[in-house]
Amino acid sequence: MRLEINMFKIGNIKIEPNGGLFVIAGPCVIETEKICLDIAQRLAEISEKTGVPIIFKASFDKANRSSIASFRGPGLKKGLEILAKVKRKTSLAILTDVHEIGQVSAAAKIVDCLQIPAFLCRQTDLLAACGRTGKPVNIKKGQFMSPEEMKNAVEKVRSTGNKKILLTERGTFFGYNRLVNDMTSIPAMKKLGCPVIFDATHSTQQPGGLGKASAGTRGMAPVLAKAAVAAGADGLFIEVHTDPKKAKSDAAIVIPIKWVENLLNICQKIHKTIRN
Repeated sequence: MRLEINMFKIGNIKIEPNGGLFVIAGPCVIETEKICLDIAQRLAEISEKTGVPIIFKASFDKANRSSIASFRGPGLKKGLEILAKVKRKTSLAILTDVHEIGQVSAAAKIVDCLQIPAFLCRQTDLLAACGRTGKPVNIKKGQFMSPEEMKNAVEKVRSTGNKKILLTERGTFFGYNRLVNDMTSIPAMKKLGCPVIFDATHSTQQPGGLGKASAGTRGMAPVLAKAAVAAGADGLFIEVHTDPKKAKSDAAIVIPIKWVENLLNICQKIHKTIRN
C-alpha cells in the first residue's frame, strides 16, 4: 500500500507530493574552496534560469574510495567551513554525506540535508543518528539492495520520529565492474512514502573498473536522467565539474557543468508532462 508523502523543506525548497522537479548537484568531493564556489555560483545561475531548485552537494571526506592513495577531501572541519561559505555566498541549500556517527552532529549544524552513502544504507546506528538531528535524510539505495528492502532503512530513520526522508536510486550490481538501472525501482520505492531521486551520474559508474579507481560512461548520464524523470522520479542527483577530466574523484562520470542547463530544461518538460 502506498504511504502518503509528507511535505517538508530542504533549505527553502519544498519537497512535496506531485511537486516540482528539484536537483542535487555539485562536485563529488570538496577539492578547493575556489572550485566549490565556482561550481556553486554556476549552479545558482542555472537554477535561476531554468526555475529548477538546486541543492548543492559536495563531500568533505570520501571514505569509500577504491585505493588508499585516492584523494579523500579536506576532512570534516575544513570541509564544513567551505560548505558554510558556499551557503553564505550563494544561498543554495547544502547536502553532504556522513560516514560515521561522530560526523553527524557537526554536519547537521551546517548543512540542510544529510546523506547516507549507498554502501552504508544498512548501518542502523548511522541512520538513527541522522534521524535524531531532525534534518532531512537522503538514503542512497545500496547497489546490493532491492527497492523493497529499502523499507527497512526508512523505518530506522522513522523510528526517531523523523519523517523527512528521501531515497536515491543509483544502479544495481550486475556482475563485476558493472551497474544496471531498473527504472521500475523508482515507483517501487515511492510506495514507501518517500520522494525518490535518481542519481544519473553514479548510475553510469563501472565500480573499480580502472583497478584503483572507478571507470564510467558520463555520456549516458543525460539519457538515464530523462528516462528516470519519465519513470516518475521526483528529483535528480548529478555530479558536475567545471573540468571533469581533472576532477579528483569520479572523473569518469561527473558531467561538465555546461551540460546542466539544457538537461534541466528537457527534464523539467518531461516532468511536467508526466505530472499533468
